[in-house]
Amino acid sequence: MEDHPVKGPVILLLAGEASGDLHGAHVARALRARFPNCEIVGTGGGRMAAEGVELLAELEDLAVMGFVEVLSRLPFFWKLERRVRRILTSGRIDLVIPIDYPGFNLRITEAAHRAGVPVLFFIAPQVWAWKAGRTQRLARAADRIAVILPFEAELFRAEGGRASYVGHPLLDHVEEVPDRDTFCRRWHLDPDRPILALFPGSRAQELDRLLDPFIQAARRLAASHPDLQVAIARAPDLEIERSLADGLPQVTDGRGLLRHSRAALVKSGTATLEAALEGTPFVVAYRTHPLTFWLARRVVRVEHVALANLVADTRVVPELLQGEVTPNRLVEEIQPLLEDTPVRREMVTALARIRERLGEPGAADRVAAMAEEILRERGRIE
Repeated sequence: MEDHPVKGPVILLLAGEASGDLHGAHVARALRARFPNCEIVGTGGGRMAAEGVELLAELEDLAVMGFVEVLSRLPFFWKLERRVRRILTSGRIDLVIPIDYPGFNLRITEAAHRAGVPVLFFIAPQVWAWKAGRTQRLARAADRIAVILPFEAELFRAEGGRASYVGHPLLDHVEEVPDRDTFCRRWHLDPDRPILALFPGSRAQELDRLLDPFIQAARRLAASHPDLQVAIARAPDLEIERSLADGLPQVTDGRGLLRHSRAALVKSGTATLEAALEGTPFVVAYRTHPLTFWLARRVVRVEHVALANLVADTRVVPELLQGEVTPNRLVEEIQPLLEDTPVRREMVTALARIRERLGEPGAADRVAAMAEEILRERGRIE
């Protein structure tokens, strides 16, 4: 008689932006190592698809942020949410693993809870920064919460949640970074000249607001530093029009670009931690719709915008927001980081301390282990 493979669990893995797609791909790989016959469906991008995740929706439709900006996409999100809710009530799903992406994923977490489907929330959204009520909602609805910043676990435990610090997933991304000569040859850069990296974001709306001031500042710096060369980081699935990029090299190897750059201009977000891990001095900038910013300012409860500063619990890197994001201010803040100044040396030392605070590699494996615990506790696997 022919043996049939044992059916594995069916897992719903939900990411909504480029960083979530990257972390979700690592989690999918770790889940398959534990459950070779598992089925994974969800939302995400090319990296998750490459790990065998059956996508219900892709990043180009999901990557929208801001109170105002999301309004035009509401019909799409309503339709997607109804589809996911039907899947949850079908009895097909054994476990849901939402990754960050707070608005949509928090609603799905609560829907899964009502449907009796266990939830392991990975990369808890920073609801503690601006909506205390959401911290409580997530603590109540998720079976387990895997947090990636050292101080987050206690915040969720205080609300009754089962939260565990798993370390930051960026430490899992140990893909080999090419040496300087190889990297520069690949991206048509001169290995003997310093590089200024521009990280304007992975969403079209971020590029609309940050790319122009970044490029203007970079051009001014290049004029006063003749040896300086400029490169733009971009997400692999988001092509920046050459006219917008002003003919500058577009690099999809962000980690390599940070490692080999003298300094960087970085949009607030995960890239600030990537820069900290590489020890690259940088300046943080962020602009959003004025109404979105006004609303956020009324509810935000933390002193810093940049994740690197939040982890350090002090202002390690400059933060320029909204009207402060001008070519003049960007030049003023980045200038001391291009030369061997006390400001640069102090920042490099502080960035090394941030790296120490982020824990050890293995976040994706720890999440997969937590998934197995939940599945056994809930009788979803033997």
